[in-house]
Amino acid sequence: MDKNKRFETIYKEDNALTKGLKMVLVDKETGVNYLFVEVGYAGGLTPLLDADGKPVITDLRK
Repeated sequence: MDKNKRFETIYKEDNALTKGLKMVLVDKETGVNYLFVEVGYAGGLTPLLDADGKPVITDLRK
């Protein structure tokens, strides 16, 4: 793992039939989790939220 990279991919799901991609990224400085979705030529990025509407945060001290 490259320590100079700010984001780490912790989950990745490809679907060859729909040519879709889903990834969960973690910001290694803040611990905030983001969902990235790509389908065809379109894509989007959003923070993952818990049931209370707060960002999902990974404990980086592990």
